[in-house]
Amino acid sequence: MNKLAFSTLGCPNWSVPRVIEAVKEYGYDGVELRLIDGEIIDATTMPQAERARIGRAFAEAGVPICCVDTSIRLAADEPAASGANLTAFLELAHEWQSPFVRVFAGPWPEGRSAKQVYDSMAVVVNRAVPDAERLGVAVVLETHDTAASATSVAEVLRRVESRAFGALWDCHHPYRMGEQPDQVLDLLGDRILHFHVKDARRNEAARTGWDLLLLGEGEVPVRESLTALLRRGYDGWVAVEWEKKWHPQIEEPEVALPQHARLLREWMAEATPAAR
Repeated sequence: MNKLAFSTLGCPNWSVPRVIEAVKEYGYDGVELRLIDGEIIDATTMPQAERARIGRAFAEAGVPICCVDTSIRLAADEPAASGANLTAFLELAHEWQSPFVRVFAGPWPEGRSAKQVYDSMAVVVNRAVPDAERLGVAVVLETHDTAASATSVAEVLRRVESRAFGALWDCHHPYRMGEQPDQVLDLLGDRILHFHVKDARRNEAARTGWDLLLLGEGEVPVRESLTALLRRGYDGWVAVEWEKKWHPQIEEPEVALPQHARLLREWMAEATPAAR
């Protein structure tokens, strides 16, 4: 049975104890860490005492940390800085017993060809692979920004053979790039290591061109994506990414998180072979 998590991006005003309480209260199995006490995680500056406090809090509560999210932008940041930052996050995730570290592509660098950009992204990842394999933590590149399409992520995956590197399928972004669920699965296959749930609807007046909505109220084929993924044998985490930190006008986490959990549990049960 796939496990369900939510990202702390969805609850920027919650403390660590409140996050742990909500995991159990709303029927989740774990948590994805983007924020700690409302602040973006920085593995390079976090004091050891704070690292230990956080790891101990989740471990003692029996709440797994399914992914540690970074702000690393493989295509846009200086490669040496990205590499050092990535190593720091791999060590932090290992300390917190988390299987994944999430990275972005970032904006497209001006004046560079697609091949040059994908090659440079792969260089950073390949340099980090020995540390990832040693620590037992995989790097996952999210379908987002420059690599919003599965087609783009597949180009980077093709350049990194290690299974310590894979894809994080955020179901919103490939859809807005014109890709359907089966296309994403054909392109990324078993390199999909993590899955983000997000529903939205086009709105030209919105800052991003999209309104983020409660699950089932938008146009993103979340249910179809999840069903297709599970029926191809995916047994990883399903994580709700409710972007309350960046979009304070959307529903409060006390509304959104239980609503997502209820629908996702229903859809996951219907998609499993035992339910058919």
